[in-house]
Amino acid sequence: MTRHLMPLILLAAAPFAAALEFRHVGDFLLQSHFKITGGRVTDIPMKPMALHVYTDGVQIRISAEDEPEAYSTYEIYRSDGIGRQREESGALEIVPGLQAMSRTDGVMRHLRLSAEALTITTFPGVSDQTIVSHAVAAVRTPAASPSTVPAKP
Repeated sequence: MTRHLMPLILLAAAPFAAALEFRHVGDFLLQSHFKITGGRVTDIPMKPMALHVYTDGVQIRISAEDEPEAYSTYEIYRSDGIGRQREESGALEIVPGLQAMSRTDGVMRHLRLSAEALTITTFPGVSDQTIVSHAVAAVRTPAASPSTVPAKP
């Protein structure tokens, strides 16, 4: 009897299994990192770093270029767009994007993600500092295709 039920169970569970798979949604280049303390902004020197972003629709995972198995996980709580201010007019506009958060070891992190940028704001639990990390979408260059040399007649 159990043998006959197994295909039905697997068929019923298939949509849930697909939802648990993480898919790549973009690559970003971390370009600025600064600390805010008591109204003062302090730039934190850093080298640009590539970040890879994945989602399963419920969570966001971010890993660094050189360590794909080490990642940070954020729970998505809004996916109806994010607000941003236009540079030229100062008007607020809503663009496609999402927001997520992570709470680990007394540290809260807020993530804003759009097609153009990724911003992580970190709030350490017992500190008056706020750390902001900003990354822009990385543009991948197509791999060079081998050139073909026409045969001589």
